[in-house]
Amino acid sequence: MKKLFFFCIVCFSLMAFSTVINTNEDGWISLFDGKSLAGWKVGKNAATFHVDSGMIIVHGNTAHLYYDGDALQHNFKNFEFKAEVKTMPHANSGIYFHTQYQEGGWPDHGYEVQVNNSHSDDVRTGSLYDVVDVKERYVNDYEWFTEYIKVQDKRVIVKINNTVVVDYTEPEHPLRDTASHAFRYISHGTFALQGHDPGSIVYFKNIMVKPLP
Repeated sequence: MKKLFFFCIVCFSLMAFSTVINTNEDGWISLFDGKSLAGWKVGKNAATFHVDSGMIIVHGNTAHLYYDGDALQHNFKNFEFKAEVKTMPHANSGIYFHTQYQEGGWPDHGYEVQVNNSHSDDVRTGSLYDVVDVKERYVNDYEWFTEYIKVQDKRVIVKINNTVVVDYTEPEHPLRDTASHAFRYISHGTFALQGHDPGSIVYFKNIMVKPLP
């Protein structure tokens, strides 16, 4: 009886762990379960984010949704990241990396990879915001696309679908606007999805990360 009880406890623990960290054979880890915001954390204006039909829907006042789950204790350095994204007209959003949780305001730490196909801000999808700004539009509203980010040491590669739009290596002494980007450096940290403004509607799904050495 004791052996059976112990076996059940072990199986339950493994099942619980697998629901938190779902790793594919090729090393990709799912950060979003498609059903809830489990493993994610948002401070002010939390209603900007909700889940429906396997998607994180972003629509509301300025807010940021931070990955706070168990994968690498939400602390990533070198990695590959990908998410499927869809924008509605005039939408603006972003994917932060190497950032830290904040209760409100724009994230102080890390880089923002832009999501914007038709907003009045002409810094378009795939930009490493305010560092390497992409002006060309590679995808359109209403269509799903894959936004991919790779960070290896000081190098950042951003792809939209299979097209490289940014290939940036951070210099030893990068120049930054210290008033607003004092901590915009490659370091380590978590990911965050941006809710930019009430006029923006953006969808995210299949959010994955693959840690690198």
